[in-house]
Amino acid sequence: MKILVLHGPNLNLLGKREPDKYGTNTLEEINNSLKTLATELNIQIEIFQSNSESELVDKIQQAIDGFDGILINPAAYTHTSIALRDAILAVNKPCVEVHLSNIHSREEFRNKSYLAPVCVGQVSGFGDKSYLLGLQALVGYIKK
Repeated sequence: MKILVLHGPNLNLLGKREPDKYGTNTLEEINNSLKTLATELNIQIEIFQSNSESELVDKIQQAIDGFDGILINPAAYTHTSIALRDAILAVNKPCVEVHLSNIHSREEFRNKSYLAPVCVGQVSGFGDKSYLLGLQALVGYIKK
């Protein structure tokens, strides 16, 4: 099993950016935790981060062949990107949306996710553990 892990804009600044909301772990530390979990789950993961919506769309489209699912933290694109939503629909792969903070308890504009309706689930509010919970859930979903 192979999962594509996507990190959206500004997540490259984790550890420095608003640690009260996003924690003190860096993106590299989160990626290392994901790699450790992938080994334990006996799966492969490919990890990609971009601040560019078009690069994220390109990566999602590339997942049509060779990947069994997608784990994505679309970050700010959660609330704005119909392009990411359409790409997820187009590749027809199970997708789990993750967020470090609870987007439903934040500013009103962050409550709406364009991606959630086309994902098999969403994990939000558990800090860096959201990624690990999301990966476990996605692998379980694919296996069933």
